[in-house]
Amino acid sequence: MSFDEIIDRRGTHCAKWDKMEAIYGVPRDTGIAMWVADMDFQPPQVVRDALQAQVDHGFFGYFGDDSKYLAAIQWWMENRHGWTVDPSWIFTTHGLVNGTAMCVDAFTAPGEGVILFTPVYHAFARVISAAGREVVECEMTNNAGRYEMDFDRWDAQMTGNEKMLVLCSPHNPGGRVWTRAELQGVADFAKRHDLIIVSDEIHHDLVMPGNTHTPMALIEGISDRLIMMTASTKTFSIAGAHVGNVIIEDDKLRAKFGARMMAMGLSPNSFGLFMATAAYSPEGAAWVDELVTYLEGNRQVFDAAIDAIPGLSSMKLEATYLSWVNFEDTGMPIGEAIKRVQEDAGIAVNHGETFGKGGETFMRFNIATPRARVEEACNRLTEAFSDLQ
Repeated sequence: MSFDEIIDRRGTHCAKWDKMEAIYGVPRDTGIAMWVADMDFQPPQVVRDALQAQVDHGFFGYFGDDSKYLAAIQWWMENRHGWTVDPSWIFTTHGLVNGTAMCVDAFTAPGEGVILFTPVYHAFARVISAAGREVVECEMTNNAGRYEMDFDRWDAQMTGNEKMLVLCSPHNPGGRVWTRAELQGVADFAKRHDLIIVSDEIHHDLVMPGNTHTPMALIEGISDRLIMMTASTKTFSIAGAHVGNVIIEDDKLRAKFGARMMAMGLSPNSFGLFMATAAYSPEGAAWVDELVTYLEGNRQVFDAAIDAIPGLSSMKLEATYLSWVNFEDTGMPIGEAIKRVQEDAGIAVNHGETFGKGGETFMRFNIATPRARVEEACNRLTEAFSDLQ
């Protein structure tokens, strides 16, 4: 397929396009949806063929032998990430928001603290709060447009009530690919405060050229406190499949998580398993390589336009397709900047405050869309802020 092909998704029960008017007031017929982390690209042909084969077969019963599915995950993690996974370590959840919620449920008690390095993906705080746990925000340092961790400050913030930290790696929304040294710092911090680490690595395949993602599982000495979470959904544009994996090496942690899964009666959606099995393949890998090259081109176009508008700055993406734009130096209240983006430019975006401390002056733009649409968004933003030129 061509990533340049524009396919109209309106009227297809697409949250990203069909809900932007109700949520953001951006007109459905003329607006540009750049909020939900959902790509405007069709999945690779190998995935679509796998799904079509099931439709043609005409039977939609319970999924049985999952050995090919588990083998596909093993192959992908070994070949794309240098991480050896035993199939017995793998649990399948209804996506990774569900996976996060299950980890909170299994490994913490009501009232206990769960740490987030903010600003970070907003769904984490939502499920933590809904479960009656305390959201503990450890704000990252924005060092010249690049997020950094401040463990000394965070050490002083701990009270002893914290039992878990949720790491977003690569980071959403800042686009950071954490270095091995930074990940070791996270491991040491967790050891000092006896924390379970839940590492959400859903964007680990979408890493820009010149950067290398290190799975948290490759950091030594933390398997007894580590929960890994991965998924094919962001990588292959199949978010609606709601299929993700919680991967646990430690026997005791795995038994505890498995007991909660059993108690909740959870089992996976067969269509998601068929799609993930097909995606984790040489054909899928070739498609991802083409995708990342295309996304890097979109990043360059978008960043050039944003950085040309006085007062706006975009964090340079090391991974993901989510551009994190700071409006602080415009000098205008963030409400005014949001009005210009949504009402004047007609672009639906995520508001930075929803990502927690440190996100208040930002907006998140999804650039995983055909380049012509990125260019149109850039033109609209340039016009909306033309008085700053």
